[in-house]
Amino acid sequence: MPDRETMPSAPAPEVSERAAALPQEALKIASGYAFSGPALQLGALLWDGRCLPDAQIRVPLAMLNRHGLVAGATGTGKTKTLQLIAEQLSAQGVPVFLADIKGDLSGIAAPGRPDARVEGRAGDVHQRWTATGFPAEYYALGGVGHGIPVRATVTGFGPVLLSKVLRLNRTQEQSLALIFHYADSKGLELIDLKDLRAVVTFLTSDEGRQELKTIGGLSAATAGVILRSLTAFEAQGASGFFGEPDFDTAELLRTGEDGRGVVSVLELSAVQDRPHLFSTFLMWLLADLFHDLPELGDVDKPRLVFFLDEAHLLFDDASEAFLESITQTVRLIRSKGVGVFFVTQTPKDVPADVLAQLGNRVQHALRAFTPDDQKALNATVKTFPKSPYDLEEVLTNLGTGEAVVTVLSEKGAPTPVAATRLRAPESLMGPVGQEALDRAVAESPLYERYARAVDRESAYERLTDDRGGRGDRRGRGAKGPDEMRDDATAPVEERAEERPSAVEQVVGSGVFKSLARSVGTQIGREITRSLFGTARRSGRRRR
Repeated sequence: MPDRETMPSAPAPEVSERAAALPQEALKIASGYAFSGPALQLGALLWDGRCLPDAQIRVPLAMLNRHGLVAGATGTGKTKTLQLIAEQLSAQGVPVFLADIKGDLSGIAAPGRPDARVEGRAGDVHQRWTATGFPAEYYALGGVGHGIPVRATVTGFGPVLLSKVLRLNRTQEQSLALIFHYADSKGLELIDLKDLRAVVTFLTSDEGRQELKTIGGLSAATAGVILRSLTAFEAQGASGFFGEPDFDTAELLRTGEDGRGVVSVLELSAVQDRPHLFSTFLMWLLADLFHDLPELGDVDKPRLVFFLDEAHLLFDDASEAFLESITQTVRLIRSKGVGVFFVTQTPKDVPADVLAQLGNRVQHALRAFTPDDQKALNATVKTFPKSPYDLEEVLTNLGTGEAVVTVLSEKGAPTPVAATRLRAPESLMGPVGQEALDRAVAESPLYERYARAVDRESAYERLTDDRGGRGDRRGRGAKGPDEMRDDATAPVEERAEERPSAVEQVVGSGVFKSLARSVGTQIGREITRSLFGTARRSGRRRR
């Protein structure tokens, strides 16, 4: 159950009752954090080389949907800060999503272990530390790793996000969007990668080349580049990340039986070598939430707080359309009750238009060993409000678990900049044992829903030889990856004269030509797409 440190509280008495003990500047800073409503406890003020536990640094619960940034050099304590914030959000009944890059956040479900460092930190900041575990659900991207598999259908993922993982340029991205539109209009469901490859293969074949001409702006050469990129992507083992059952992001909004928010931990350590893939998948989760959630306006507490770790990977080699979609998502999802925290090394990793949307800042130490480091330090200092600190000096001398903080007050104004010694997390600061993790996954009520991949009839089956009719195909077992690859690259065979082929059924319909002509100017008829070109869930097959 929530401990009394994280329950809604009255204004902190330390500021008013012990004000005489604080230096004047420290008192002014501390007064900026004396909120009247529920707040998360971050730590105690650092001033003039001393930790002042009577000056508590906090963040209003209602302001956590105004987004934030957790930044700092490697080894400065960013992960523990995420854990500290996630614990208190869960205790307040707010679900949390954590991307676990290093595999050490699974311990949030287990009570922490007291030791000299924990006890020392708790004493420094006047924290009544109690070993506590929090309700957690473990996921793994495509089932690679230990967790409930998270998959997306290709049509749900959309052309903009897929272009990012395929490393396509702007022209190729626009062409891929036309291919998606073509498939949407013709009812060719793109469930997994072989479906998309089958559609592109068809459009570049002798039989489909005429249809390619009807799709304005799509050349055979560009389609060929997309097909080669897609084939190479599959060869890297990416097929398992796309398919059904596609993950319903509403699962991230759950609370436990005791009212605490469920902490959803997505293990990414097994896919660290595919940064463009996992970072883009994180953005898909957020975009899917954005599409589905209703407007709430101002809320007493967030509906969900979403932490995007290694955020700089989102913006590396990103197209203009991708950056615009991120900016728009961050700007608008706040009113749906979702807070987004970007976690990275320096603020310069985040584009200025996105950074401007982030109201809460926790900046851990930065290093200045090289000229580039010094430039990053100078740029970071300029992003903070004016303060009595020499921030350049402070940021290079902070210890592990210390940070410079500024948040939004209950009135929406920035609080004074506060160097802070952060509290210690109360859950296990490290991974849980492998046996305990596997048991938690197997016992989850979601496991049976998502564990087994489903391969139903979709674009691939409609555009390849059905060898004996649709009824026979449904009766056969699922094909292996090699068989699917061989089939997808084989030419489309003609069927018996008395029975039209699947391709003929698709392209020979009465409305085909008018639909094809409209591809360049209209949104797909069967599937409605929005930000990132992702499909709205109302237009997708629900479980």
